[in-house]
Amino acid sequence: MDTLTLVSAVVALAGAAVTAVLGYWAQRRLRTAEHRNLMDAYGASLAWAAYDLQSRLYNILNRHTVTRGFLTAFILRGSPAEAEYARRSTVFVLAEYLGWVEILRRDVQFLDLGGSRTNQRVMLTITEIARALNWTYAESSELRLFRAQQRAIGELMVHPEGEPGRRRCLGYAEFSARLDTDEEFRGWFRPLLADVDALAADTEPAVPRLVKVQWLLIELLDLLDPRSERFPDYRRPFREDPSGSA
Repeated sequence: MDTLTLVSAVVALAGAAVTAVLGYWAQRRLRTAEHRNLMDAYGASLAWAAYDLQSRLYNILNRHTVTRGFLTAFILRGSPAEAEYARRSTVFVLAEYLGWVEILRRDVQFLDLGGSRTNQRVMLTITEIARALNWTYAESSELRLFRAQQRAIGELMVHPEGEPGRRRCLGYAEFSARLDTDEEFRGWFRPLLADVDALAADTEPAVPRLVKVQWLLIELLDLLDPRSERFPDYRRPFREDPSGSA
């Protein structure tokens, strides 16, 4: 092999190596951008779901301190239609939150985003919320869901027509329609619907769990919406300190 041929071979090999390295980093940047896009899109939806759930829990907890709270007004003293709305919408906001957690789990691999401290804290807070929902104590089981139940309800709430990167949860109308027409679907939610009636009758036993969950949901909102751009108002923890309830 003459010198010119050797030099040409070395140059070609070096060029191939540079191309491979540049291609690797380009693909890595693309994957990172895709993950960030998913976190931005799904994170916003998760934030809305967390906001709706913590707001409903706050209103339920107010039943503990005021005479005419949300559940009292609509379930105990409202019309049948109002009672059914209060019952279903309360279960829906819990289920919708679990649905977005399931979507995030499916489409965004947190381990791939391990360099982001915010994402690590989001994952940790979601885990703490799951633990609080799972917390078992003798005085109350209202709105308690074991881990497998949380996953199952989340799976049921993921819209069947979604695809990776473009998933969504069932809307309230779709959720209500399935409660009415799908007995197997309703079976998963029947205990939660009964729990809402129990909370309307007596909120006191469930206060420690609900306060803990509501506080943790606000922590999640602080991570997903740190500047309070999406949720500037009605974002406050219930005043009762839940320390020691986990």
